[in-house]
Amino acid sequence: MGRRPEATRTSAVDAASVDTASVDVVPVDVDTAPVDTASTAAAWVAADDDAGRFRDAMASFPSGVTIVTTADETGRWWGFTASSFCSVSMSPPLVLVCLAASAQCHPAFERARRFIVHVVPPEHADLAVRFATRGVDKFADAGFRPDESGLPVLDRACVTLDCATHAIQPAGDHSILLGRVERTRVGADRPAVYFRRRFHLLGEAT
Repeated sequence: MGRRPEATRTSAVDAASVDTASVDVVPVDVDTAPVDTASTAAAWVAADDDAGRFRDAMASFPSGVTIVTTADETGRWWGFTASSFCSVSMSPPLVLVCLAASAQCHPAFERARRFIVHVVPPEHADLAVRFATRGVDKFADAGFRPDESGLPVLDRACVTLDCATHAIQPAGDHSILLGRVERTRVGADRPAVYFRRRFHLLGEAT
C-alpha cells in the first residue's frame, strides 16, 4: 500500500526483554515454620522499589503475540505488537489490548472506530518484531490487504478479530483499548508463545 505506519512495543513485550530474576523457593511446613514478618515486609518494599523486578516478573508470564492494526481518517495504516491481550466478556464479546500512551500510533488508535487483532504464528515472529520497532516500514511486503473498510488485515494469522472500539481507558503509562468483536476468523496455525524474550512453539517453552 506504500503507507508508512508507526508503532511501539507494548509493556508486556518490553517486559519480556528483561532477564528473569532468580528466586530460590524452599518448601516449608506451613504449620510449623516461623514467619519473619519484618523480613517479608522489607522484601516487598524492595520489590516495589525495583522496576526491574516487576519487568522480570512480567517476563516470566508466557503469552501469545498479537499484531493490532487500524487506519486513520486519511487511510494511513498503523499498527503495533502486543502481548498484553485477553478476553474480557462473552456477552457482549469484548477483548482488550494495551498500548503505550507514548506510542506514535496512539493518537490513531485513540480516534479509531475499529481495529483488528491478529494472533500470530511463530512464522510471523520477525513481523512481530518489526511492528515493535520504530522507524521501519511496518507493512511493506508483510502480507496485509485492505478489508472493505480499508483496515489492514494479515492473511495468515491463527486468529483474526475484527473489533469495533468499545472504550478506551487510561491506565498509568498505557491505554487499555476495549474492542467489541464483530467478526472472528480462526486459522489452522498454532500460535507463537512469547516467554523470557524468545518465541516458542506451543508446548516447547521452557
